[in-house]
Amino acid sequence: MTIAAYTVTGPIAEHAEGPVWSGRWGGLRWVDMLAGDLLELGADGGVRRRHVGAVAAIIRPRAGGGFVVAAERELLLSDDDAFDAPLRSLGQAWADPSIRMNEGGCDPDGRLYVGTMAYDQSPGRGALHVVEPDGSLRVVLAEVTISNGFDFSPDGTLAYYADTVTGRVDVLDYDPGHGLTGRRPFAVVDPDQGAPDGLTVDAEGGVWVALWQGGAVHRYTPEGRLDAVIQLPVRKVTAVTFGGENLDRLFITTSRLDVDRSRQPDAGALFAADPGIPGRPPLPTTL
Repeated sequence: MTIAAYTVTGPIAEHAEGPVWSGRWGGLRWVDMLAGDLLELGADGGVRRRHVGAVAAIIRPRAGGGFVVAAERELLLSDDDAFDAPLRSLGQAWADPSIRMNEGGCDPDGRLYVGTMAYDQSPGRGALHVVEPDGSLRVVLAEVTISNGFDFSPDGTLAYYADTVTGRVDVLDYDPGHGLTGRRPFAVVDPDQGAPDGLTVDAEGGVWVALWQGGAVHRYTPEGRLDAVIQLPVRKVTAVTFGGENLDRLFITTSRLDVDRSRQPDAGALFAADPGIPGRPPLPTTL
């Protein structure tokens, strides 16, 4: 099945990533990652922008109100849902300036996971970390290169994860006591079709994967079979999330990094599609 995509904004971002819809926020927020900016889509279609540092890698709602931002090497917390609410730092997580945060998400029990990667994309220098209650980071998946998409099955027993350079989406078992275990391949992307970037899981357990350099989003059934494709007019597709009042609109972020704008004028725009399958509310963090 092929699904059409349409533009929601102009090409406003250099490297858009990490879209999240929250009813508490009243809509969609995402990041212009390497500009260090948060973005918010208004009801009138306008976009607000807020600078938070050298990098803005993740934004997620907090269960008790407010939100968390993963910046270059630190976590920033707000106690208020307002887009311009004050942020406080939990402190620098590491000193190495060659490593930065990149993508992540929350598990069903409210723990926040943050991926990392080297600026030069050196193999094996990244990791997937879980954030401990005191704000410190603990490695749960080591020796990854570009830690990317991360989400859970509707029943919370499976996690889906992409280290982009592997060309795979992997699946892991999850339970509150043991965390993530049993990592194994779930779906393999043909290199000619791009590489897996951000992902989200719908209400039926289907896994929607943004394809970097692939100009598309793929949906895989819970069994790992490709059954739907969204084609886009830009190559660098970065991340996806469900939003809208009924969570039935799929928002898609894109990048214009090193893109010939004369050939891809919409690179960096926010897109959307109507796949006919609803998503689920974002998992918040208890941080």
